[in-house]
Amino acid sequence: MTVDMVIGASVLAATLRLAAPILLAALGGVISERAGVVNIALEGSMLVGAFVGIVAAEQTDSIVIGVAAAIIAGTLLAGIHAIAAIHWRSDQIVSGMALNILALGLTSYLNFQLYGTTGTPADVPDLPTVADQSILVWVSLALVPLTHLFLFGTVSGLRLRAVGEHPRAAETVGIGVRRVRYAAVLASGALAGLGGAYLSLSVAHSFTDGMTAGRGFIGLAAVIFGKWSPIGALVAALLFGYGNALSTSLQGATIGDTRVPVQLLGTLPYLLTILAVAGFVGRSRPPAADGVPYEKEGH
Repeated sequence: MTVDMVIGASVLAATLRLAAPILLAALGGVISERAGVVNIALEGSMLVGAFVGIVAAEQTDSIVIGVAAAIIAGTLLAGIHAIAAIHWRSDQIVSGMALNILALGLTSYLNFQLYGTTGTPADVPDLPTVADQSILVWVSLALVPLTHLFLFGTVSGLRLRAVGEHPRAAETVGIGVRRVRYAAVLASGALAGLGGAYLSLSVAHSFTDGMTAGRGFIGLAAVIFGKWSPIGALVAALLFGYGNALSTSLQGATIGDTRVPVQLLGTLPYLLTILAVAGFVGRSRPPAADGVPYEKEGH
């Protein structure tokens, strides 16, 4: 094992690449939960975004249309969750998990119907790169200060946070609680869909069944780890991305005469997720109305 295998330039570059989709999902989770809705369906929105994005790009030969289609697909799935959680006041965890299962089954079925066993064609257009990183990596990083500014420096952000802390009080001063929550959940789906587009159009250049591999759930863990803050979510996403990059870099490495087991290294990002949630959930205070359905008085 060498220093370059742990903190070398290639490891740091891989950290950024691997953190980007987690960060996009985490930012979506921050926005949604700050408004009081837990969007477990981020994983599903990311998966349908990855699939629809690459299909649209392949059919139209346009990377812009592919990314736009991915964002729309992620938003639509989040819209279903919003209707269930906000309008019907269903259990948000159950609703989100049901949509994740739906997304997994639907994308697998459609992928087979469209491409059979041959997989996605190899001539799908690629996302442009800047400084050897996909442009969406830089977009995800730029969204961190923009999201922070929106939440903590604008009137709209104040209203969104008020809805997540005390919806009854927000309603009494004229803030449309349901309208704000709908907008927040849709925005979270759009960001997750963008993360899916990054995975299929920039990282894999193809679509495979279940290719998100739990990144939406890790994004939710990053929300908790980051204490429902965009900057905290960035730190968490980079930590998880580094764990993933390190697991790849250390494959074949030895400590003394002992080879580091590849199987154990592959669990590192998920182990970090568990440790992050277990270590920080007790110290972090979520928005007071997070996950609590809202019903107007008299209804």
